[in-house]
Amino acid sequence: MRAELEALDTVLPKLDWLAISERKSGAIKLTKLGPADEPRNLRRIKNEASRRWGSVPLIDMLKEAVLRTGCLKAVTSVVGGSSLKPDVLAERLMLAIFGYGTNTGIRAVASGGHAHSEDDIRYVRRRYLTPQVATDIAIAIANATFTARDVELWGKGTTTVASDSTHVRAYDQNIFTEWHSRYGGRGILIYWHIERGSMVVHSQTLRASASEVHAMIEGAVRHGTTMKIEGNYVDSHGQTEIGFGVSRFLGFDLLPRIKQINKVKLYRVESGESDLYPRLTPAMTRPIRWELIEQNYDQMIKYATAIKQGTASTEAILRRFTESASHPTYQAMLEVGRAQKTIFVARYLRLRALQREIQKGLNVVESSNGANSVIFYGKGGDISTNRREELEMSVLCLRILQAALVYLLTELTRVFVQFRRRAPRGTSMVPAHDRKERFRTGPRSAARTARGCVRRDGRCMGALPVG
Repeated sequence: MRAELEALDTVLPKLDWLAISERKSGAIKLTKLGPADEPRNLRRIKNEASRRWGSVPLIDMLKEAVLRTGCLKAVTSVVGGSSLKPDVLAERLMLAIFGYGTNTGIRAVASGGHAHSEDDIRYVRRRYLTPQVATDIAIAIANATFTARDVELWGKGTTTVASDSTHVRAYDQNIFTEWHSRYGGRGILIYWHIERGSMVVHSQTLRASASEVHAMIEGAVRHGTTMKIEGNYVDSHGQTEIGFGVSRFLGFDLLPRIKQINKVKLYRVESGESDLYPRLTPAMTRPIRWELIEQNYDQMIKYATAIKQGTASTEAILRRFTESASHPTYQAMLEVGRAQKTIFVARYLRLRALQREIQKGLNVVESSNGANSVIFYGKGGDISTNRREELEMSVLCLRILQAALVYLLTELTRVFVQFRRRAPRGTSMVPAHDRKERFRTGPRSAARTARGCVRRDGRCMGALPVG
C-alpha cells in the first residue's frame, strides 16, 4: 500500500491523463481512454471465414461441439439396459437444449419433421437434463475450448474473467419478476463470468434487487472449470469495499471500472503522515485502522474459509454483515477492503495499460450480451415460465449454446490458420461439393433448423473438417 501511494505521488507530474487537486466535483480528474485500434488481421479473418463457410446454423454448431468434446457421454453412458439408444438420447438432448437455449420451446423444435416427438423430447428433458447435468455439459465444452486453443494464436491461458449482469424481461405473472431501476423494466438478472476469449465459465440467475457483489464472488470461487481465476473485472455495481476485502482473502484481485472515480478517497497507511504524499493530499483521507484488523483476523479467516469451502454461501454471510453494520468482523473486513481499494486505485490511476485491460475485459461481456440477445430470440426474448427450475434451465442451455459457438469459432480459427500456413495460395479448405451441401446461408425457423440435428448419413454433422 505504501509502495503504490509513493509510486503514484512520484509519477503524478508526468501523467498527462491524471490531475489531483481540490475540486467541488471531486479531487481526481481522469481523462477517458480513446478508442483502441482494431487488430490488424481481424477483418481479414472474418471475411475469409465468411467466404469459405458462409452462415452455419446454430444447431450444427451445437452438434459439432457435442461430437468433438464428448460432453454428452456422461449422460448417454447411464442409459444402460434401457430401450433408448445412446445416439437417440443424444439427439433428443440436443433438441431440448436448443429449444431451451433459444427460448423457442420444445414444441417448436419438435415440429421440425424429424423422428422425435414432443413427448419424447419432454421425457428426456425431465429424466436426464437436470440443471446439474446442463452445468456439467457447459463446463465440459469450456474445458475443451481451453485445451483446443493454440498458444501461438491465443497466447497463454488467461487467469482473469469479466463479470456483469444482463437484464432479461419476464412476464408480469412470473413470481421472480421485479422492477429494476437501472434497466428500467420488469424482469430478472443473469450474472455472467466470461473470460477474455469470450467463453462463459459461470452463470447464475438473480433477482433484480440482489447484490452483484456476492454473485461476483460465487462465480469466481465456484466456476467449476479448469481455469484458475486470479483477477475479476467488474463495473461499478460489482464492487464495494466489502467486496475488495473478501476477494483479498479468497486470493484473487478485484479489478473494477469505477464510474465516479473522481470522488474516490485514498486512505493513509498510518496516522501522523499528513505531509508524506503532498501531491495526493486532496484525495487522501484518514488512516487504516490496523488494530481492528488484527483483533478480528481469525474471524475473517473463518468466514473466508467458509465461502471457499462452500459450507456457507457468500450471500448469507454478506447479508449477516449488512444486517448488523456494527459487527466487529464486518468493520475489520471493511478496513481490509479500504486498504485493498487504495492499492488498486493508486495502481489504476498510474497505469494506462491497466485501465485499457479492464476496459477490454468488460467489452467482452458487453459483446457477449449482444450475442445472447440474438441466440435467445424466442418469444421476443421474454421469459414466460414461473418455475424456477425451468428458468434456470433456459439460462444454462443458453450458456451451452454460447459455449458451443465459442468452441466452434476457436476450431475454425485454428483450422483456418493452420491451412493458410501449409497450403498453396488460393487453395480451398473444403471440397466444393461438400461446401455446397453443408453450408447453407440464410435464416431458418426453429423447426427447420431442428431438422438438421438428426441426419443419419454418417457424415460430420458440423461445419468444419477435422483439422
